[in-house]
Amino acid sequence: MPSTTATASRDAATSIVVTPTGPLLGAEVSGIDLTKPLTSADVAAIREALLSHKVLFFRDQDISYEDHVRFGRYFGDLEGHPVTATVPGFPEILFIEAADGMKISDKVFPIARPANKWHTDVTFREKPSMAGILRMRKMPVFGGDTIFADTAAIYSDLPPDVKTKIDALDAEHDIIRSYGYRVSKEKAAELRQDYPLMVHPMVRRHPETGEKHLFVNHVFTGRILGLPDDEAEKLLAYLLDRVKAPEYQMRFRWSENAIAFWDNRATQHYGVLDYWPHERVVERVTVMGEDRPVR
Repeated sequence: MPSTTATASRDAATSIVVTPTGPLLGAEVSGIDLTKPLTSADVAAIREALLSHKVLFFRDQDISYEDHVRFGRYFGDLEGHPVTATVPGFPEILFIEAADGMKISDKVFPIARPANKWHTDVTFREKPSMAGILRMRKMPVFGGDTIFADTAAIYSDLPPDVKTKIDALDAEHDIIRSYGYRVSKEKAAELRQDYPLMVHPMVRRHPETGEKHLFVNHVFTGRILGLPDDEAEKLLAYLLDRVKAPEYQMRFRWSENAIAFWDNRATQHYGVLDYWPHERVVERVTVMGEDRPVR
């Protein structure tokens, strides 16, 4: 469990210092230079901190594309994305200009701003990603924070009867919910063929910590299976609403060359679209998931 104080901890085998940023999740990591190769002790300390705090933040890391890829590969194989653009010459690095990879414009902004963007990445995959590592490339003048939510804490506080119900239920996850409306019909058909509807348990057990996490999200979860439609819709709406509660969240205010590294199995996140007409550009490597979600 994360520390309930802001006391920094230093790993005895490395120079790394981990300082919690909230009582539930989040910690800033200092005492390390990500432009240089890491030792096995460094990697072990970062992995331990990630499992404990669920999202880590690194400041003032002016990394190259090669550094970004190398850092990600310490934690597993990297994967691309079927829709989001990548950095030329680096298919492992997603180039994200704005909401869900769309470039914001006067026409797009009124559509994108009111959308509920709380999500866990790529849950339309059989094995959703293990982690995301996001680097700030171009800061907006104002706004552009990212919010993270602890899905274990959300699940833990649900009423006992709700937990009993969802422990045994599955839900569908659909790539078309998020990406179908902004690609051609031909591309949408290709996505549907490559990524058929995926069924996952509504409650996922973390493969390393053993914690139980709520595993539905607004962006990709279409419907709950095994219940009448009306009941399923009400239950899903209720669960998605719990993610919005600030008590389960921490908000990261970006700075130049900052990096956020989150455990995608344990969190949801939300990039706040409040900076237009200024620009915000971030780049992400995605650590491939090794496990299909299980109860």
